[in-house]
Amino acid sequence: MGKKRNGKRKLMRYLSIALLIIFLLTGAFLLLELWEKRQGNFPEQEPQDTAIEYNGDKYVINESVESFLIMGLDKFEDAIDNESYNNNQQADFLMLLVFDNEEKKCTAIHLNRDTMVDMNILGVAGQKVGTVYKQLALAHTYGNGKDVSCRNTADAVSGLLNGVKVNHYLSITMDAVPVLNDLLGGVEVTVLDDFTGIDDSLKKGETVTLHGEQALTYVRTRYGLEDSSNSTRMVRQKQYLNAIYDKGMLRIEEDDEFVVEASVKLADYIVSDRSVNQLQELTKKLSQYELTEIDSIEGNSKVKNGLMEFYPDADSVDEIVFDLFYKKK
Repeated sequence: MGKKRNGKRKLMRYLSIALLIIFLLTGAFLLLELWEKRQGNFPEQEPQDTAIEYNGDKYVINESVESFLIMGLDKFEDAIDNESYNNNQQADFLMLLVFDNEEKKCTAIHLNRDTMVDMNILGVAGQKVGTVYKQLALAHTYGNGKDVSCRNTADAVSGLLNGVKVNHYLSITMDAVPVLNDLLGGVEVTVLDDFTGIDDSLKKGETVTLHGEQALTYVRTRYGLEDSSNSTRMVRQKQYLNAIYDKGMLRIEEDDEFVVEASVKLADYIVSDRSVNQLQELTKKLSQYELTEIDSIEGNSKVKNGLMEFYPDADSVDEIVFDLFYKKK
């Protein structure tokens, strides 16, 4: 019971980070009418009445479920400035929020960026011209670096999850990390890995206050470390989310102007298919719904051609999909 309660508290912290970011950005979005007009919506999902058998029971798609993909992009320029149809923005952080609007609950699926999936290759007009089998993070590199790339990543996640619909998305570039970090006056962490040769001030086991690019180094780096797997980096990212949440809540309580200041400075780092009002509705759900434990897909990692690859376990995928996206007939 204690372990389950602790897991729920952690989930609330992680989701609160997404909630906090959305709140910070909403004020700036009000000034971006042109930006909003450019954003499209995913086509509505057609009802699926066909029953599927799983573990001896028949299931149908749960029409009350809505999913929202959050991506942390590995890039170093403003998201809205890139107009090319091939880009170098990889989705290093991926979390799928699954809302059950009938049961009033939300579950998060933390997706490993190294997960091997089929993804679409896109042409100059954003159309599908083929497929390729690569790490999930690379799906975002196909497209214009904005809505087209986000949709392509959402499609890849959909394929990973046996074709269930990923309804909406929000991406934020990783170079927003030092901006928010310094707006908070620095963020304190106990260093989990040895960064010798990368940043000698980050010594394993020591408690430090991260500033500027050092914060990005801490949450982004994996190559050059003793354990270069993304699983280890995900532990650091979760730790940092906890710390930034605590600092963020404190700043909001102390400074009434902090949200306005942060929203203006972070606006250029965001792409979403949701309007301001729709993002506000999302925040209401996050605050009102029951928050369950964080899910993740089990599998195996291995190095191939010098790159880390994560191969998801099919049974683990099925368990998550039928638990969150289907209901017994």
